Amino acid sequence: MDWTALWLSMRLAGWTVFILLPVSVFVGRFLAYRRFRGKGLVEALVMLPLVLPPTVLGFYLLVAFGRNSPVGELWHSLFGSQLVFSFQGLVVASILFNLPFAIQPAQRGFEAVPVEVREAAACCGMSPLRSLWRVELPLAWPGLMTAMVLTFAHTLGEFGIVLMVGGSIPGETKTIAIAIYDRVQGFDDQGAATMSAVLVAISLVAITVTYALSARVGRRLS
Repeated sequence: MDWTALWLSMRLAGWTVFILLPVSVFVGRFLAYRRFRGKGLVEALVMLPLVLPPTVLGFYLLVAFGRNSPVGELWHSLFGSQLVFSFQGLVVASILFNLPFAIQPAQRGFEAVPVEVREAAACCGMSPLRSLWRVELPLAWPGLMTAMVLTFAHTLGEFGIVLMVGGSIPGETKTIAIAIYDRVQGFDDQGAATMSAVLVAISLVAITVTYALSARVGRRLS
């Protein structure tokens, strides 16, 4: 069992969820409540990573993050290191690749909040921020929780993006999915099976806890 690779994957998933949580709240809420020209195109762009092959998106990110690219040069000038083949690069790639998993469930959660409830909060003198915190977030919480769990589980198992952008550097970019692939390539079926079982168990526990908490929140709000 490659515990270093597992811990790296957990860190990557944790950072991805931490950064995408506020993004999913504000972008999901905006798309749920606003009507504007080009909204369909924006929603399509958000969902694009879901239908693109990971290697295609990984290739474009590899080019965009390269040392000779504007993004790569800016990153190197600010931090003195390259963005590709680094943990930081994996985090940025993971955030972009998980946008549909984070934003769409959050959007559906906010769309489920009745308009009358939001109007009542406004009539009571609540500011938009206070209404978001006290009224909308508790009602949209199941959607947000689903978004975060899907993002976490999907990040743990991601292979193509990680391999293209990060490679397989032990302790830096070698995640559990890459470690499983390496074990299979080395004909270590038992090691690959053990790590796969651990990954399945973690994902199953995360999804089970999400369903349980969502049901509990639903009963409390009903």
